[in-house]
Amino acid sequence: MQLVHLHALNDFDEWRLAARCLLRAGLEPDEVVWRDPYAEPELFETADPLPDGNRPVNAVPPAFLALAQTVVSHSDPQRFALLYSVLWRLQRDRHVLDLATDVDVARLNKMASAVRRDSHKMKAFVRFKTVADDSGIARFAAWFEPDHFSLEITAPFFARRFDGMNWAIVTPYRSAAWDGNQLTFGEGGSKADVPSEDAVEDDWKTYFSSIFNPARLKVAMMKSEMPVKYWRNLPEAELIAPLIRGARESVQQMIERNASQPPSRHLRKLERLPEPGAPFAPLTTLADARAAVQNCQRCPLHEHATQAVFGHGPERGQLMFVGEQPGDHEDLAGQPFVGPAGKVLDAALIKVGIDRDRVYLTNAVKHFKFIPRGKRRIHQRPDGGEVQACKFWLDLEIAQVRPRIIVALGATAAQSLLGKPVTISALRGAPIPMTDGTILFVTNHPSYLLRIADQAARETERLKFETDLDMVRSAAEHLSPALDTA
Repeated sequence: MQLVHLHALNDFDEWRLAARCLLRAGLEPDEVVWRDPYAEPELFETADPLPDGNRPVNAVPPAFLALAQTVVSHSDPQRFALLYSVLWRLQRDRHVLDLATDVDVARLNKMASAVRRDSHKMKAFVRFKTVADDSGIARFAAWFEPDHFSLEITAPFFARRFDGMNWAIVTPYRSAAWDGNQLTFGEGGSKADVPSEDAVEDDWKTYFSSIFNPARLKVAMMKSEMPVKYWRNLPEAELIAPLIRGARESVQQMIERNASQPPSRHLRKLERLPEPGAPFAPLTTLADARAAVQNCQRCPLHEHATQAVFGHGPERGQLMFVGEQPGDHEDLAGQPFVGPAGKVLDAALIKVGIDRDRVYLTNAVKHFKFIPRGKRRIHQRPDGGEVQACKFWLDLEIAQVRPRIIVALGATAAQSLLGKPVTISALRGAPIPMTDGTILFVTNHPSYLLRIADQAARETERLKFETDLDMVRSAAEHLSPALDTA
């Protein structure tokens, strides 16, 4: 009997090398015992060296290699033996995988489906939390308990999705870490390795409660999509039980509201609005404008957004960055650039040496424009009328902050500032003098980088984005001090 002791739980190349040696030695599946690192060795059991045979090994269908690469991540201790058994049969019949009724093939396909499902759950239910340290760099960590050894095949998704963040995912058997450039794996950990609380937990709860639709409640379906075992690591899970209990009453309230009056949130807004014909107080400070924008009805976007998101930063500053509009995170938090795109911008500012605390950040449009799709709110680009309507607030911010340099992030911001539709490629890379004496730079919105699927192309655009910001930093350093009092 040949004993094969594998060093890794899910290393396809290690299993493949061992299987090839066994095939070359002519060892049948019944003559091989596979052990993974979790297997308890039997008394006096020691691993044998791999045999050195010279029997020819036939090529196998590419479909088997793809299937095996997924199956090795399953938690079943028999996965390696089952794979070798099917591999042995493929040496004599290349069409084994075509036998849908074959017990071994069906079992492999079922195991592969379970691993893919486990990977999908990890993508859906990982919740990063802020890690406090003194480095000055924002770091995030998440705890997750997968059913299988699926971290290695799933971590690249998070590297692509959150490539502007420094993050780590800790599981019981292994951990993954991304530093913005490289993905590395280390030992597993425990839930205590990840912060228990986080400042954005309230945002998750607000978001979950806002998308919960009691009229479409199907508890069994919800538990199927969001299994109960993940709830203990989801900040919004504590809302589920009370929302379910109050679903019937909420539905009745929805019916009554639809029949007789608009949502209460809008009624509260209306109560704060001045009486028709009453003179508006002059908006002479940023604080006045920040308060007044919450009552803005210059376009229909206020009807569905959670709140207006005004700019944030020093009341007097040389640099102002203008984005398109608040996104989902910003709409809930009431602050600009706090979501994934904001993280990308933060990383670029740090890299080129621009202090974010000295930058006034705002958007051309103050309300979040979206369409609901299931439980998600999908961003929609504001149209020209909405951009023009919100120019009133952007002009107020520019008049109060008096920036020397304005950076338009994306075509919508550039259109608002220049008063006409523009293309980024035609304007980026050079300063644009404005009639009021400010200097305008135009570059892409950081969210553009998040949407690029190809890693090489994304890296190229990231370098171009950082080059644009480096040009802004250089221009800011060469400003005439006399203009500060303008």
